[in-house]
Amino acid sequence: MLKNLAAIVTGSTSGIGLSIADALAANGADVMLNGFGDAGAIEKERAGLEQRHGIKARYNGADMTKPEEIRALVSAATKAFGKVDIIVNNAGIQHVAPIEEFPEEKWDAIIAINLTSAFHMTKAAFAGMKARKFGRIINIASAHALVASPFKSAYVTAKHGLLGFTKTVALEGAEFGVTCNAICPGYVKTPLVEKQIPDTAKARGMTEEEVVQKVILEAQPTKKFVTVEDVAALAVYLAGPNSSSMTGAAYQIDGGWVAK
Repeated sequence: MLKNLAAIVTGSTSGIGLSIADALAANGADVMLNGFGDAGAIEKERAGLEQRHGIKARYNGADMTKPEEIRALVSAATKAFGKVDIIVNNAGIQHVAPIEEFPEEKWDAIIAINLTSAFHMTKAAFAGMKARKFGRIINIASAHALVASPFKSAYVTAKHGLLGFTKTVALEGAEFGVTCNAICPGYVKTPLVEKQIPDTAKARGMTEEEVVQKVILEAQPTKKFVTVEDVAALAVYLAGPNSSSMTGAAYQIDGGWVAK
């Protein structure tokens, strides 16, 4: 389905990003991994993609807070694969705290990584996509791109902004075969979600188990976590040739959260 296409997935050394990278590779795309983590573990994942799927897989540790490193990431992928057809803007961090206690440095970092990095990634690859008359930009947003929750001011702001950015890019690419869509998952059991449970418990005066049952799963009528495989399957479809008329949209995978 994606043979002869090349993708960059930011924040893809674990969680949703790694699952998307694996799914893209399974469908024939060459993949550039990106993110932080143990060097040996990252190399094991990179080599595994090549061995399992018979594609080219590379890794670049660009810091998503640094525009010059983001541009270098796109250049490295272009050099490795000859082009960049698919960008999945997935990198993200989280911090949970009341607004009056929210650290300013955490606000700046969340906006930079969760929102501004998508601009720099897209800007660096957009001209090439337009020239080739094909491109797929997939922004991993959140149900929090559509609704808010307390104590997550920076994250909700960034994800709402990412959805607006998605719509603008879709309009600019519409006549050139370049689509841009947002995937809006609910709570997915990833390291990012697991790390915020203690902070949420502190902010709400709950136990961690109460946070899982009364905040996280209560938000989703299915009473289940969204799976990384569900998110990855939608990303593969949006990256492929059959999604050419799907652009500028927010696709919810949230167990019915936003329907309430």
